[in-house]
Amino acid sequence: MRTTHKTAALAAFALLLAGPGAAQAAGTGAARPPSAAATAGPAITVDATTGRHAIAPEIYGMNFADEDLAADLRLPVRRWGGNATTRYNYKLDAYNAGSDWYFEDLHYNNDTSALPAGSEADKFVEQNRRTGSGTVMTVPMVGWTAKGRDDGCGFSVAEYGAQQDTDAQWRPDCGNGKKPDGTLITGNDPAETSTPAGADFVKGWVRYLDSAYGTADKGGVRFYDLDNEPDLWHSTHRDVHPDGASYDELRDKTYATAAAVKDADPAAQTLGPVGWGFNSLIYSGLDQKVCGEQGGSCWSNPPDAAAHGGVQFAPWYLQQMKAYDLAHGRRVLDYFDEHIYPQQSGVFGSADDGATQALRLRSTRQLWDPTYIDESWINQPIQFIPRMRSLVDQNYPGTKLAVSEYNWGALDHIDGALAEADVLGIFGREGLDLATLWSPPKATDPGAYAFRMFLNYDGAGGTFGDTSVHAASADQDKLSVYAAERSSDHATTVMVINKTTGDLAAPVSVTGRTALPAAAQVYRYGQDDPAAIQHPADQPLSGGSFTATFPAYSVTEYVIPAGSTQATPPSAPGTPTASAIGSDRATLSWAAATAGTSPLADYRVYAGDPATTAPLATVPASTTTATVTGLTPGSSYTFRVVATDTAGRSSPASTPVQVTTSQASPSGCTVAYQVSSDWGAGFTASVTITNKAAPVNGWQLAFRFGGSQQVTQGWNGTWSQTGAAVTVKDAGWNASLPTGVSTTIGFNGAYTGTNTAPSAFTLNGGACTTAGTSAATALSPAIGRAPARTAPH
Repeated sequence: MRTTHKTAALAAFALLLAGPGAAQAAGTGAARPPSAAATAGPAITVDATTGRHAIAPEIYGMNFADEDLAADLRLPVRRWGGNATTRYNYKLDAYNAGSDWYFEDLHYNNDTSALPAGSEADKFVEQNRRTGSGTVMTVPMVGWTAKGRDDGCGFSVAEYGAQQDTDAQWRPDCGNGKKPDGTLITGNDPAETSTPAGADFVKGWVRYLDSAYGTADKGGVRFYDLDNEPDLWHSTHRDVHPDGASYDELRDKTYATAAAVKDADPAAQTLGPVGWGFNSLIYSGLDQKVCGEQGGSCWSNPPDAAAHGGVQFAPWYLQQMKAYDLAHGRRVLDYFDEHIYPQQSGVFGSADDGATQALRLRSTRQLWDPTYIDESWINQPIQFIPRMRSLVDQNYPGTKLAVSEYNWGALDHIDGALAEADVLGIFGREGLDLATLWSPPKATDPGAYAFRMFLNYDGAGGTFGDTSVHAASADQDKLSVYAAERSSDHATTVMVINKTTGDLAAPVSVTGRTALPAAAQVYRYGQDDPAAIQHPADQPLSGGSFTATFPAYSVTEYVIPAGSTQATPPSAPGTPTASAIGSDRATLSWAAATAGTSPLADYRVYAGDPATTAPLATVPASTTTATVTGLTPGSSYTFRVVATDTAGRSSPASTPVQVTTSQASPSGCTVAYQVSSDWGAGFTASVTITNKAAPVNGWQLAFRFGGSQQVTQGWNGTWSQTGAAVTVKDAGWNASLPTGVSTTIGFNGAYTGTNTAPSAFTLNGGACTTAGTSAATALSPAIGRAPARTAPH
């Protein structure tokens, strides 16, 4: 019987062997004035009066960080994840390693006499309780769990014949499931390693954890990941799940498993679908498997998507989660969770030549930048976090965003630390809600110092702020900048990352919410001393404008104490009242705000979080009423009003008011028309039809183009066109439209001149209302392509 030496062989758990934590190092040194040797750098601006929104502390998490490092960092959240958690059996303290290690059943070397008490999972939770870290626990959803401790493997050589590779050192009879020629062995018996485990198994585990550690709201496990990368089960766990996970399977298993978690602990938060990366937003596991085998045009017309109206996987999944919520009055998905590993050659890994360093440092732009074309097989703008937010806003508003695995590589090198610091800054600025780094650094690695700059820069618990404020660099590829106000003392913290190999002298402009003090504290980490965070002399602020030299490959943090003269923002406006509510508009009125230090400038009306959304209406300070138009009929809105003053300071938001627009009386349907791409002579568009009247069984949509447009190809319906008039008949499978249900059709078109939107939509002869323009701000749909690799975890 083998114990921990075998577990250590697993790549997925090598991180558990990280060395002991190192004490926080703080050095001293002179402040760097502008240097004659420094190159002119891009201008940096910070404005603490605008762009304000909360930074979730859970974005600074890790998977499997050791206790010394977690304690040193005051790590806010720690995840139990990876491929081995897909079939972890809490009753046996055992798991199947899947493709990570010859599909073998393995176990942890703990006392079995009191199981499930004393298991490795219990020890994981107990460490988190000692360090004050929240727990993200991955629960199995694949339908199987390990049936024994060191009791088998999925592909026995004796039973299935010679294989390409075997566990020669420990279990020579266990193979990798591939014949010597590389073809896959099929038809194996899942029961050789595993036993069925469904939602009740998960419910039993959550109930046990509740009894042992309390419920989520009383110090117990707060978060549950719904398995790990289920869209790769057909690869990582193909001995029990050889087929790709389909749209319907993931929906049904999410419903059952998430409901089981909520039944056992209503306060627990769930995360799904936990896909492996960018393609997880587009394809189901079934489509990834089928198209991986077929190649070619399959990637542009995958069969599982075609069977679901041509809708990409992530929006469909979120729509199904919303449908469950509406049907049952209970949310079973709290976080939309997707993994991301940079696909650029060499970035995720240990490669560290000069070209890879530069690529690693600029590739972080894929997380947010619409102008960055991903330098990999993806070859398109990713905008990963804005894309995730757009998907949620369109399909299941209110769902939070999580990235429970990511890694930009080279955490044992300074460039990896700079990339990690950049990623953490992006996470906060872009409003991510939870993130956990896969394979954490050793306490002495540069990557650990990237976290210290945000969580413990001075060794005494000094942290980056928790309210993001506006910060901009004229060239983010050279100097990245992030800023935030700290709620505990209202200090403004500014993080500047020099991603170049030369010193840069850059002008810095800071606007505070209060009068600025004479100087800022300075903390710096970089290649000059990769074993310590330095504490140079204070930086004179000179009224908010100064020039500083940022050393090559460094992270500089300014801590600007709140000024002695406190500038006061306006008070919150009064609670709005609504009148003249129509199908697409409402008039709001409110009591005036009280000016603070500066006179009032205007009022802004929001239908979402004022920190992260644009106002729907802005009126001068002399007016305390506004009419909001362009609303969707029969929809609920939550409106808030914010006052701003002439110095740019914003008031707290008013108490919200709920408004539900009326149904559009002349119309029994709503149509949303969206052009997803336009190349000058042709375009791709979609039409989403929502039935607002009695249920329909069989439908025909009609509309007229406003120009020379011609439909060249249509889908999800039978298309015909005469002149400018277009008709679309249902495709059979989408003929049924119950009240409130939508279906989406699409087409490719050609045109000359102007591509104006069509008008006069009718459904079965009845006029339809055109929906509001909110979808116009959505990102263009991602384009599916064959991946160059799969995720390793």
